[in-house]
Amino acid sequence: MCCESTQSLRTGREYTSYGRPAFFHTLLHLSQAVVNLWSYKGAVLGACTLAFFATMVARLSISPVVPSISAEFSVSNGAIGLALSGMWLAYAISQFPSGLLGDRFGERRVILVAVGGTAVASGFLALSPTYGAFLFGAVLLGSVAGLHYSVATSLLTRIWSHATGSAIGMHTMGAPMAGLLAPVAAGMIGAWIGWRYAVALGLITAVPIALFFAYTVRPITPSRPEEPIKERLKIRPLVALLSRPPIAITVGLAVSGAFVWQATASFLPAFLVEYHGYSEVVAGTVFSGYFIVQGLAQPGLGTLSDRIGRYPTAAAATFVGVLGYMLLVIGSGLWMIGIATVLAGIAMSWGAALLPKFMDHLDADERGAGFGLVRTTYMTLGASGSVVAGTAADIVGWGATFVGLAILLTGMTVVLGLSITRSQGVAEPARIK
Repeated sequence: MCCESTQSLRTGREYTSYGRPAFFHTLLHLSQAVVNLWSYKGAVLGACTLAFFATMVARLSISPVVPSISAEFSVSNGAIGLALSGMWLAYAISQFPSGLLGDRFGERRVILVAVGGTAVASGFLALSPTYGAFLFGAVLLGSVAGLHYSVATSLLTRIWSHATGSAIGMHTMGAPMAGLLAPVAAGMIGAWIGWRYAVALGLITAVPIALFFAYTVRPITPSRPEEPIKERLKIRPLVALLSRPPIAITVGLAVSGAFVWQATASFLPAFLVEYHGYSEVVAGTVFSGYFIVQGLAQPGLGTLSDRIGRYPTAAAATFVGVLGYMLLVIGSGLWMIGIATVLAGIAMSWGAALLPKFMDHLDADERGAGFGLVRTTYMTLGASGSVVAGTAADIVGWGATFVGLAILLTGMTVVLGLSITRSQGVAEPARIK
């Protein structure tokens, strides 16, 4: 019975060692995670989530006031788009060095630099006298904000070792929370008193959160305090890490997922306006709903991945996404669009299942830099989603473009299914105790 229970736990079969259905055991595990929120572990998780929220608010407060910024500096929207692209690219590139810094100096220090730097960069943006200064400030903002996520994930993996998926899923909620609140607040403030005050939301949000984080999270011993960073920049070990089969496959999946996420985040409102004919107000409301769904889905998917496995959970999410994106194209009526948006939001929560997969295959002393490396890799490659989707919409139309996103999700589902089939009978580390 013991052996059967262990095998059931490791392979994600339907029943737990206590004979209860997996669904009820997952709910039990989620409830245990909620109880843990009232401990120091929960305080760290809350502080990391708020820190992520702060870095996202700063970045998402710019887009709603782009026309005002363009008018202020007498530049085209394309020039502002260049600044935003530079910001997101810098954010992606910062993931790897953030892991190195976290291993060398400790995650707490790096996160404080990330949130404090976000406040400084947001203030600089709000005070930018010229477009050149604004461009520099945007890249600076992306660089410092990008220091947070990888080290925070490494920290949570250390503290929440038996509920990594749940912790990462809850931590990731910081992004949809910011996506729900920041664009609306920035748009209202920009229309009321000007774009500079809207951009300053990043400063106003980051300062108190940085103070809260410093007060809440205790000093942390670095995992590699004596090893010089330059010793970890050798190309061969980095390539070897990315070449490990479980990591290489998951990186490829994450690239596709990031591509679809980037395209959706950039153009879902435009798709609803130009393809379905809805007003900007309705499109904006649906877009906010999309972020709400992500915020609700991510903790659930993370917890489910702890129970049944990373790939099965991700496969379920991407399969739901195929249905959602196809329904976005062929659906008619606001209620069908609402259902499609819910399905798409669930699918774009794939990171709550796949990101813990990286941690499962990284040793404790390489998680900071290793996770930063894989995150830089898949985010940099996936960042082309905005450019490719926008160009495709100009050439073949919005309908065909969103069908293309559904095809990408179909490919992810197939690869995940094949990986699950090949790994049957191979035990994965147990995550529930």
